[in-house]
Amino acid sequence: MKVRRITLLVGWLMLSLGALQNARAISLSENVQKKIKVACVGNSVTRGYGLSDPESDSYPSQLQNLLGDAYDVQNFGHSGATLLSKGHRPYVEMPEYVAALKFDADIVVIHLGLNDTDPRNWPNYRDEFVADYRKLIESFRKDKTNIPQIYICKMSPIFNAHPRFKSGTRDWFWEIQDAIEQVAQNSQTGLIDLHEALCSRPDLFADALHPNVEGAGIIAQTVYENITGDFGGLSLAPVFRNHMVLQQNEPIPVWGKANRGTKLRLTFGQQTRSCTANDNGEWKVNFDPVTAGGPYKLEVNSDSNESISLDDILVGEVWICAGQSNMEFQLQQAVDASTMIDNAADFPNLRLYNLKGIVRPDNAKWDSTTLVKINQLHFFDGEWQQSNPDDAATFSAIGYSFGRKLNETLNVPVGLIQISVGGAPTEAFIDRKTLEFDPYMVDVLYNWKQNDFIMDWCRQRAATNLELAENKLQRHPFEPAYIYEAGVKSVVGIPVAGVLWYQGESNAHNAEHYQHAFSALVKSWRSAFNQADMPFYFAQLSSIDRPSWPWFRETQRELSLSIPHTAMVVTSDLGDSLDVHPKHKIEIGERFAHLALSRNYGVKDVPDGGPEVISVAQDNGKVVLSFSHAIQLKTSDGAPLRELEVAEEDGLFKPVTGEIKGNQISINCGESVIKQVRYGWKPFSRGNLVNENGWPASTFQVACPL
Repeated sequence: MKVRRITLLVGWLMLSLGALQNARAISLSENVQKKIKVACVGNSVTRGYGLSDPESDSYPSQLQNLLGDAYDVQNFGHSGATLLSKGHRPYVEMPEYVAALKFDADIVVIHLGLNDTDPRNWPNYRDEFVADYRKLIESFRKDKTNIPQIYICKMSPIFNAHPRFKSGTRDWFWEIQDAIEQVAQNSQTGLIDLHEALCSRPDLFADALHPNVEGAGIIAQTVYENITGDFGGLSLAPVFRNHMVLQQNEPIPVWGKANRGTKLRLTFGQQTRSCTANDNGEWKVNFDPVTAGGPYKLEVNSDSNESISLDDILVGEVWICAGQSNMEFQLQQAVDASTMIDNAADFPNLRLYNLKGIVRPDNAKWDSTTLVKINQLHFFDGEWQQSNPDDAATFSAIGYSFGRKLNETLNVPVGLIQISVGGAPTEAFIDRKTLEFDPYMVDVLYNWKQNDFIMDWCRQRAATNLELAENKLQRHPFEPAYIYEAGVKSVVGIPVAGVLWYQGESNAHNAEHYQHAFSALVKSWRSAFNQADMPFYFAQLSSIDRPSWPWFRETQRELSLSIPHTAMVVTSDLGDSLDVHPKHKIEIGERFAHLALSRNYGVKDVPDGGPEVISVAQDNGKVVLSFSHAIQLKTSDGAPLRELEVAEEDGLFKPVTGEIKGNQISINCGESVIKQVRYGWKPFSRGNLVNENGWPASTFQVACPL
């Protein structure tokens, strides 16, 4: 009997265990059926072209890892596919399209359009793009009881190294991007911006079109955020920090990120604003303009119990101080700076935001950790600080003396944002799209480490810094667009009063090119800050024994006369024949301050620029030069006027004497016919022409009318 009972008990247990296993299998089967199905529709970028293991490294595979077991992500990308139905390889004729329809997805992510930039496609069938895209979207909705959520993507970047870039792809790419936005709006789909996520990372695109594993991961992360609405929680844009200064008498924008649909309440001073994070996790409010003062507190609170609080915010005047090493030149290195440093704490309403590089471009090889951070655009770092001896000492000497003069004279808070990198060329400060669409500047993007647009010294130094890099596309602060993407872009969006610029030493080998580069720089920043007349004040290169500098200084002088709302500070009288970094920087900062006080703030009786030639006349055996910004010309040392030369028809210059009368210089030429007059035309100039305020005249070369 016991044996029989034990046998029955074992049998019952086995039956129960079997039933339990069957029930678990049924439950697991139901869970599999309940997974949220995601169809990734696209071309070679979706497929994973160029990746060593697309099955695990393509963006849909990485998206699967991010979304987890609750989702079933499938890759329906086909290399070379076009959105256009009449394109050379229409996606709707590919087997992946049929499979995607049969998959019956809950979510469809479409990334198409890159191959439509082919000259076989867009020029011929562009008028059909919007209609074809809408048909594709509707095909995933048709005859479905469970209508899928559809997202269409703004295309990932095509960089300038693409073989068809200048012949059409560059222009057609942006026309297609605009069309995609129109489709998203008309078809009520989600819109995922893959371009913004990747446009500053050319290092991830070996062939200028297909991302590597890291790039595919960025696409996956971007898609993940848009599907889930998880954008990492509440955050402010990086420029918003304790102790900052905001521009007075301008609307005050505040923006950041939050998870989709998060409701926010912001308070600044006595003002309160509310907003909701949009589908892309973005939010922004504008507070009414405020007059100079403070301190204020900025508080951001969400309905998900997240909060951010910033203290000691002032409102006043905000200026950007940018350029290469002479702008970076620290106050503690300048002549007669000790008293200014010692008294720095006496100016608590002067605020400094020094965006310092994580490494200097010295003659050294950079390690792998540094190289990775540079590629990821993690080059600059800094915090807003109240003026104090330690931070003042390491801040730009020009910037600090400028800001202190404004603070003392205007009696309002002043905020200074320093973005400077020693040795950096102008091109590094210009945004990529401006470079791409400038018919002259676009060529600086090509193979920048070898092309002659970039000064040889810059290329050699970059080669040394990058000697240990394994990525052939390793980035460097001297690379065109890099400083803009890693630094300038982080402050774009806040109103500013203007820009101080001291740069050119790394472009002085090619003055003709600099005419285009500087113009592109001003255009770039004015567009980015949405201030068409933003003041852009710049320092002319000083004096040093470098043979190209007279021509370069003349180019700068001409630029100051041709670009509206710019002005030039002459520094040749403060140069050093043996040092590219002259130490009389406080004086230059004060000259900048006088320009701003006069031209921005209408302060009377402050010097406003040096003498500038406005006319040349030749008559009765004399050449007469007339000057603006001068009531009474004189020489700085009381000696006769130096370094004045004329050239006749033979083009050979010879020294002459000039007689100063009021705001004119008269040169006796007898019966000679003078074609040109120049002044201070030496690399290291000892010219001594100044106005009644002691401001020096620029070196110059001008033509004489016959």
